[in-house]
Amino acid sequence: MHILPVQVYYEDTDHSGVVYHANYLKYFERSREHLLGVAELVDLWERQKLGFVVYKATLTYKEGARFGDTLQIRTTVNLASPFRAVFTQRAFRGDTLLVDGEIELACVNGQQKLVKLPDLVRQRLG
Repeated sequence: MHILPVQVYYEDTDHSGVVYHANYLKYFERSREHLLGVAELVDLWERQKLGFVVYKATLTYKEGARFGDTLQIRTTVNLASPFRAVFTQRAFRGDTLLVDGEIELACVNGQQKLVKLPDLVRQRLG
């Protein structure tokens, strides 16, 4: 399991001080980037023109985080096929589950055509 701490800033919230719902997608994305490695993702694109697109996203909101909270984004991964990875991602405040998510990524080349997950990614996630 990969864990990324996230500080909730005022800019993350709506007028009531609760985290705006779409920001959890940003927190989850940030966690996936750290899990895969930012430098590695840049290198995959620069050298091989390989990247990732969201194929499917499902989020269940249980409770809102607030300005000043420190969250933990907990991520586990399942390689669903040679082309897709499924990330189970959950936002916690302490032991309280706030958002439960499942994000499916597919690997594409520079022409946006589906390709197999690179060996580096399969090794890191597998």
